[in-house]
Amino acid sequence: MKMNGAPDYRKTKLACYLGFVTQAIVANFTPLLFMVFYREYGIPVSRLALIPALFYVVQLVTDFLCAKFKNLNYRKSIVISEIVSALGLVGLAFLPQLFSNPLAGILLCVAVYAVGSGLIEVLCSPIIEACPFPNKEGMMSLLHSFYCWGAVCVILGSTLFFTLFGLENWRLLACFWALVPLYNTYNFIVCPIEPIVPDAEGMSMKQLLGNRMFWLFLLLMVAAGASESTMAQWTSAFAEASLGVDKAVGDLAGPCGFAFCMGLGRLWYGKKGENLDLSVYMVWAGMLCFFAYLVASLSSIPQFAFAGCLISGLAVGIMWPGSISLTSARIPGGGTALFALLALAGDVGGTLGPSLVGLFTESSGSDIQSGLFAASVFPVLLVVCLLLLRQRKYRTSVSL
Repeated sequence: MKMNGAPDYRKTKLACYLGFVTQAIVANFTPLLFMVFYREYGIPVSRLALIPALFYVVQLVTDFLCAKFKNLNYRKSIVISEIVSALGLVGLAFLPQLFSNPLAGILLCVAVYAVGSGLIEVLCSPIIEACPFPNKEGMMSLLHSFYCWGAVCVILGSTLFFTLFGLENWRLLACFWALVPLYNTYNFIVCPIEPIVPDAEGMSMKQLLGNRMFWLFLLLMVAAGASESTMAQWTSAFAEASLGVDKAVGDLAGPCGFAFCMGLGRLWYGKKGENLDLSVYMVWAGMLCFFAYLVASLSSIPQFAFAGCLISGLAVGIMWPGSISLTSARIPGGGTALFALLALAGDVGGTLGPSLVGLFTESSGSDIQSGLFAASVFPVLLVVCLLLLRQRKYRTSVSL
């Protein structure tokens, strides 16, 4: 599509927005069905833990493979991401009952849509970065806010659907959510897509990993992913334990409230952050996040502790997209490998953070607050990385 003879990148923006909504759907819908799988298929709750584990493992592998393939075709790959996301969601409605072990069918569908999620995570950011939009940093933050709005819509929409039509109709809802990636397949087919750098000029994974400064950016991304995912995955259990509410209310108050606050943080920076120094803003966000973790983990008043969880959502909003923007600005020739490795590092942090909380919670006799206190190391790590990067930038400018 063109406007006045020039490509209309608004279509690209819409496609990438819905790409992150698709990722939110596949990441958040299936966990809402855990009790359905337990009741309908008799799958033990302990074995249901394989579902999120497989999702993140497949996503990590996809990130790694994208980093390995230097000349990745953006359009074909992002179209495939939407198709497999839709297939995985539709498959959930039909495949499990075709297997003697329904969990095998569920895991197959999870693996399929996890490939789509990994491709979306790697490709949507460089697709937007390559478009000639002003305020690239704000645009990146706004783009990533759509994951948050997607998560809110999935949790609220699914809860409303189950309330009105009953849990037994979950297969119909799975097919309904699949309509989003199906529609967005067309958007990615027709929208203009530019390479972030020409194929021949993009850095290889080996070249990037040989850059010592890039390792600092990877560590920054690990800290960002851990700071975000730790609260995102533990707020439901925290709300149930500290506020004494049931799981349905815990899901709405916890993950949904956290995602809403994180989306607000990203939306605000996307609209108002053009004249702000991104690295300075992220330092303050990291300090606010650390304070929020301390409130959540040390407060003896449940309402204050839970407010700390939500405040951390506002603080972490800028961390993931901001880390991507800082890295792409300092290493402009990184190409696809750069974005893939950043996504990989973020997912490593997203696995490491919640796992650390789980270990400390178990060792302290099911005290989630002690686990959250241990995880407060991640926003501190983020601030340290940012200060080191700013120091290095200052020394470079002085030497010039």
